Amino acid sequence: MKKFMTVLCLGLVVPMIPAQETNEVQELKRQMQWMQEHFEKVHNEDRAVINELSKKVDQLAGQRTTEAEKKKLEQELTTQMSSNVPAAAPPATEIKPAWVPTQPITVARAGSAYMNISFDALMAAGGSTAADPSKQLELGDHDPSKNGFSLRNAEISLDGAVDPYFKGFANIVLKLDNNNETSIELEEAYAQSTSLPANLQLKAGQFFANFGRQNAQHPHTWAFVDQPIILGRAFGPDGLRSIAAQLSWLVPTPFYTEVFLGILDGQGGTSFSFRNEGTPDNLGVNRYAGRATMNRNLQGAEDLVFTPHLASSFELSDQQTLVLGASAALGPNDTGPHTRTEIYGVDAYWKWKPSHADAGFPFVSWQTELLYRRFEAGADPTASTPLPAETLHDWGFYSQVLWGFKPRWVAGLRGEYATGNHALDDPNQVFRSERTRFSPVLTFYPSEFSKLRLQYNYDHGALFGSEHSIWLQMEFLLGAHGAHKF
Repeated sequence: MKKFMTVLCLGLVVPMIPAQETNEVQELKRQMQWMQEHFEKVHNEDRAVINELSKKVDQLAGQRTTEAEKKKLEQELTTQMSSNVPAAAPPATEIKPAWVPTQPITVARAGSAYMNISFDALMAAGGSTAADPSKQLELGDHDPSKNGFSLRNAEISLDGAVDPYFKGFANIVLKLDNNNETSIELEEAYAQSTSLPANLQLKAGQFFANFGRQNAQHPHTWAFVDQPIILGRAFGPDGLRSIAAQLSWLVPTPFYTEVFLGILDGQGGTSFSFRNEGTPDNLGVNRYAGRATMNRNLQGAEDLVFTPHLASSFELSDQQTLVLGASAALGPNDTGPHTRTEIYGVDAYWKWKPSHADAGFPFVSWQTELLYRRFEAGADPTASTPLPAETLHDWGFYSQVLWGFKPRWVAGLRGEYATGNHALDDPNQVFRSERTRFSPVLTFYPSEFSKLRLQYNYDHGALFGSEHSIWLQMEFLLGAHGAHKF
């Protein structure tokens, strides 16, 4: 407004000055000098306002402000600037931040809501001394499934702010089987609270159970091509995920400690060790652990699966961090009216990164998990060989070390072991026999949107002896995923 009045006064004064009168010319020069000084003063005041608003934008951006909040501040800045522009001036143009490749692609926005979308594909090529690696070696649903080429994970990821109270996340996965037929699954779709008091957070929908470190991770974040053996044995090819609700509490301790409690529906193939109807035999009867399964409907809390989890992080030094966790999954299974399953796990993650690290390199990390499963198998007198009730015990671990020895290059080594007690139903069960695997790996990241990974597996198992496999994996990413667990 000050600028407008200044220009207006100048516009009224100038026409009244006769060009031929020297004294009036001098007066005009004096007035122009005063106006120039006054204009500079107003300009400096405006610049101070602009700088203050810019600081607010930078401060909120550092706190991971949403795009909607940034846009609100930019509009505030535009309004402030336009209030000091003469009326005859054209309206101020809205300032829009430039998109950069590391940002997710925003496809919709309404008020404070927004949605980001990205696409990630994992392809593998290679082979094994086993004629069909998917029969006994690569048992995970996203592992390489055959000699030659395979594409076992093409993931569409969505995330965004629903409103001031919730954020939403979804993952839709497409896979090609050995006959190049496409299957699709809703891997995750859940809402997560953002404003509960007392350091509480609620999560509800379809999602991976928060058990250990890797179960909740998507394949594109794995450090190796395939799923650890013991995770497949305890949670099946897909990992443990279900329609569920989870409450977490960030404990007010000097170091990071968070407690989680998940309550899962626990039914179906993605609840492998729980209310899973199994697979049909030659007569079309669904069986698990050799037993004909029953439809164990949900009648009370005892028919749900509970997954408590505790995680704590410790800063050992400026360069070293240690994360420790303990988990459990407790619930019924479908081999009898009262049979139950218990799975327990402990995990550790350690990382070293020097203070002078360049783009996160170099670094050394170590991750390990140990799991134990106790499965109560019910009696089945209808089996071809009648089966009494028995308790199956399985345990195993994996341990992996990664060395980021130079920017974009990571070398690693993983060792695994899994075993279980003798079962009466089928001594050739691939998910229960004793097995060992060693896997060196080398990964190159051309950029944060792609990677190339070369992995060798030496497998030894009671069922198949020794096998050798080599896999080359390629990933490309469109858009950008949100941050993942440290």
